[in-house]
Amino acid sequence: MQFLFAGFRALPLDAASWAGGFMARAIGPLLPAHRTAEKNLAMVFPELTAKERQKILAGMWDNLGRSAAELPHLPQEELHRRVTIHGAENLPPPGKSVISFSGHFGNWELTYPIAHRRGIPITIIYRKANNPYVDAIVSKLRATQSAGMIAKGPSGVAGLMRAIKDGQSLAMLIDQKMNDGISVSFFGHDAMTAPAIAEFALRYDMPIIPVRVTRTQGCRFGATVFPPLAYEKTGDKAKDILTVMTNIHALLEGWIRERPEQWFWVHKRWPS
Repeated sequence: MQFLFAGFRALPLDAASWAGGFMARAIGPLLPAHRTAEKNLAMVFPELTAKERQKILAGMWDNLGRSAAELPHLPQEELHRRVTIHGAENLPPPGKSVISFSGHFGNWELTYPIAHRRGIPITIIYRKANNPYVDAIVSKLRATQSAGMIAKGPSGVAGLMRAIKDGQSLAMLIDQKMNDGISVSFFGHDAMTAPAIAEFALRYDMPIIPVRVTRTQGCRFGATVFPPLAYEKTGDKAKDILTVMTNIHALLEGWIRERPEQWFWVHKRWPS
């Protein structure tokens, strides 16, 4: 893995992106994860033909391969010059803590640098990779584009509270399965979901800002910073958390329906 990352880093950005997409399109369909993606697509889009679903999956592998190959270039200015940003006015002013979220969509690693590179301290809440070597490499690269990183789980709660107290903003991906989370409707099916973003927003009155990075062509991107998501406190904590998480997933679902080939279909998001 280190050899592969070093190879992508040594290549010019466009060449690395192309090579990553080519390799993933060739290898991805041979992996067990491809079967998971096929099942997910068939469940979510039963109206599509098998040929249409395979076209989406080919695009997904291309996007995933390109994103992986672009990751070693994350500290380099050239990659960030490829991102056209819309809605920058929705970024928080200095000293204002917000929670931004995205999903495994487009090249999601380019979401949090949008704030960091504008002097807004942002802490990434992340799930550790299963492979410790991959986790170490990715964490080191992410650290160059953030104020800090906190792994998901009970041990990270104290760090999150300190970050909020210090005026930092938080960034997280919200579309991964969490078995001990809450059930939220996603594409009309129950999906176990981590409720942390809603819990922290409601507890600390923090704005929730959606951020999406879409691959437009090759190694070029369009990023959108959306206005804060509206929510209210009714006094019923469980109900308020579910409402926030349902609205967040409805927004993410809209993004995916618009560009299904740019989402991470290989994840076991729904129960069997």
